[in-house]
Amino acid sequence: MTDAAAVSPVFDVDQQTFEADVLQASLTTPVLVDFWATWCEPCKTLGPMLEKLAAEYHGAFRLGKVDVDTQQELAGMFGIRSIPTVVLVKDGQVLDGFTGALPEGQLREFLSRHVQPLEAPAEPAEVAAVAETPELAISRLQQAIATEPNRPELKLDLALALMRAGNVAAAEAELAALPANLATDARAMRLRSELELAHALQDAPGIAELQQRVQADASDWAARDQLGVHLLLQGDAEAGLEQFLVILQKARDWNDGQARKRLLAAFATLDDAELVGRYRRRMASLLF
Repeated sequence: MTDAAAVSPVFDVDQQTFEADVLQASLTTPVLVDFWATWCEPCKTLGPMLEKLAAEYHGAFRLGKVDVDTQQELAGMFGIRSIPTVVLVKDGQVLDGFTGALPEGQLREFLSRHVQPLEAPAEPAEVAAVAETPELAISRLQQAIATEPNRPELKLDLALALMRAGNVAAAEAELAALPANLATDARAMRLRSELELAHALQDAPGIAELQQRVQADASDWAARDQLGVHLLLQGDAEAGLEQFLVILQKARDWNDGQARKRLLAAFATLDDAELVGRYRRRMASLLF
């Protein structure tokens, strides 16, 4: 394997390096081969997304780039008829592939069938990076977008950073302006659920007042609903979910079944698979 392929998860492939960097390398690490060209507009969308995922997977797969204009013989070996075309090589054989610029959500689904991300290597304590604040992330991403305006994934990253900073209106505006190919991205769908929950707190009282209202009247469903959203967005997910379950149990049809909608939106925002699974089962037991 060449040094370039060993150092970076993304590397160029030509006729001379194909045997070592793709076929031989795939015996230990799967290699995704991207057939592209400089004049291909869909390639300009797909290529950056593949490179981003290669970095996120921390070496679980490598990405080999084949320029079909300069490597016509290599493209001919694979019978490439249109670009972009991507093939996954594993154990020296072509395992799977697709043609066209898939949206990021479908790319992740494709990869999940064959490889799983590796954990990032731990940094030495003395050089570990300080966690980036949402404000710093916003500034960094705005500068990156100004430099590379044709990378829509940066705009999704900006929308997420704005949401983390509590700027709901700006996050919603950035999300609405995203191109259609990012509509099915898992992060965009999660952000929509977070925005839906955040809107529920517009002009809402604080937690202390809502708790007092619920204690005074256990069937104050509006107060209980807003209390659940508050708790969820402030990190006490289980307590928030409990509020929605009480409404579902006692007043399933209140406000056009809002408790069920709240639970589904909450599930879409949570990373704790065990917690989500447990509350999904409890919700199902009340509904069916």
